[in-house]
Amino acid sequence: MKLNGDILINNRKYTKGDEVPWRVIYPFFFVHMLLFGGSGFFMAYSNDAPSVAFLYMHGGFAIVIYTIFYLSIFGRDEVKWMFINAGLGLLGIYSQIGWLLALFDKEVSDYPVHVHVIPFLYFVLYTFLIRQAVLDLFKAREDGIKTKRVEYSYIAISMLIYTTSYILERA
Repeated sequence: MKLNGDILINNRKYTKGDEVPWRVIYPFFFVHMLLFGGSGFFMAYSNDAPSVAFLYMHGGFAIVIYTIFYLSIFGRDEVKWMFINAGLGLLGIYSQIGWLLALFDKEVSDYPVHVHVIPFLYFVLYTFLIRQAVLDLFKAREDGIKTKRVEYSYIAISMLIYTTSYILERA
């Protein structure tokens, strides 16, 4: 993967245009975001939830930093794609958060809309990272036909998961 900006990863400086193996990028971000996203999720939806100001400060700071990293690693067009799809995928996000909350005998409607902002944004960032990893795993970035096949498969599988979780939550 070629970088779109300068970045320091594991004490090694990479500059714009450098090839960085995906095994350097994805494991770090998957684990790091799972920890921060998980803590943001549990803080937002716990019975002893911190103030919304703290939730926004804790999660908002991390989300801004991740977005800056994403811009350096993936480029402006890919990050733009992330936010466009986030807008289109609110049903998917809503169904997944609803399904996760149902595991704890809670519902999305149990919380005001502003509490959902941080968990929703983490979901956007995490699913973006999964899409990038799938493109790299199948070496689909440089082959337009392969890219389309992988993207359409990703969309179909995502819709299957979202629809299934939406139905299961209401069962």
